[in-house]
Amino acid sequence: MSTKEPTEADILRPVNTLTKKYFILYGIATLGLVAFLVGWAYQLQQGLVVTGLGDWGSGGGSTWGLYIGAFIWWVGVAHGGIILSAAVRLLGMDRYMPIARLAEMTTIGGLSAAGFYILVHMGRPDRMVTSVIGHYHITVNNSPLVWDVTVITAYFVLSATYLALTLRYDVNRLRDQLPDRFEPIYKIMTIGYTKEEDEVIERMVWWLAAAVIIMAPLLLHGGVIPWLFALLPAMPAWTGGIQGPMFLSIALMSAIGGVTIISYAFRRAYDWDHIITDDIFRGLLLWLGFFTLLFLWFQLQFVLNGVFLGPNAKAVSAEAKLAHPLYQIAMFMIFSTLVYIFLQAIRPSLFSKKRALLASGVILTGTLTEKVLFVVEGFKHPVFDIYANTPGTYFPSLIEWLSLAGTAGLVALLFLNVSKLVPVVELHAVEHMRGDHAHGDEATEPEVEA
Repeated sequence: MSTKEPTEADILRPVNTLTKKYFILYGIATLGLVAFLVGWAYQLQQGLVVTGLGDWGSGGGSTWGLYIGAFIWWVGVAHGGIILSAAVRLLGMDRYMPIARLAEMTTIGGLSAAGFYILVHMGRPDRMVTSVIGHYHITVNNSPLVWDVTVITAYFVLSATYLALTLRYDVNRLRDQLPDRFEPIYKIMTIGYTKEEDEVIERMVWWLAAAVIIMAPLLLHGGVIPWLFALLPAMPAWTGGIQGPMFLSIALMSAIGGVTIISYAFRRAYDWDHIITDDIFRGLLLWLGFFTLLFLWFQLQFVLNGVFLGPNAKAVSAEAKLAHPLYQIAMFMIFSTLVYIFLQAIRPSLFSKKRALLASGVILTGTLTEKVLFVVEGFKHPVFDIYANTPGTYFPSLIEWLSLAGTAGLVALLFLNVSKLVPVVELHAVEHMRGDHAHGDEATEPEVEA
């Protein structure tokens, strides 16, 4: 463990430095986003027929596919990210303070990507106004999809407020060390700021964190998102009370995996070994193992209930998902990661940052695969099965794959841009770590006899 004391200059290094690697990564992220925007423009011109989203049943496909599967996945990453940050404040998990803001930014990025998917999948963006907003007073009462849009919007506002409040403290105290070219932005961020408000903001942030922790299992990825599927009785692969807990476990798995990868990238790029320590990665890996274990348990409940208990439609959909090679590969990847996490907990020598990084990547890939199959198989095996003689097939089109690259590029650009504007590690985290170092020095100081 590093004994180097973190400083303000350390957390401002991303703001004040530009490297060749930064421009290369920026170019790759921009290329991914632009490629998808070109594909989306083509889709707007030709219609959704250019994707793999054929008509349901006799059209040989699934009207919801990678677009909605990735939408659920991004929402999960976002919800889990803000839950992680809220837990740091609410539950006193000071060990993870250096990555709390990275988790908050992951939420903003994930929700932006998820909201983008809603617009893309509607076919025509103007339908958001004509069908959703224009008739909101009617649709909000009886449309799970509109509940979805409502909660995501509210969650974005909540998360953005949460992040903005914590940034006011940092921007005010570090203003002399921040670049002058962003002065107008800093002035807007600190309008009306006084030192007396720090205590008030701390209470506000605490209550926002409490709201996040309470809302997550009740309304967010443990409620409204799974209700969007579970309340459609024609789809036996979706119905059931287990969907809420399973969605929540996937959200936390995906978020921890994503935050681990992002934290590793910043640590390596800016020599933050003494800020984002090995101890943080070890802790994240253990939490990843815990939620992975819960997810596999929920999957077992769903599979056993579907295969051995009627009605027949549910058994057919469950067996179809079980037989799919991609599902088997995804579950094997997730289970293998759990085995590694369990073994490194017993034998710490098996732990390494690169293995934690690999485990996080495997979990993200496995959860995305499971979500896409969850959506597709749900459409292909409806209760009424009126297209039994013409079973549908589905494989994502190039435009759909580009959407994944584009949203990943969008989130990467968010981190790349924000990291040049404000510190991505809270000043409070540095102050806390310096306090720990000071206490450690006092503890090791030799006693002097009177």
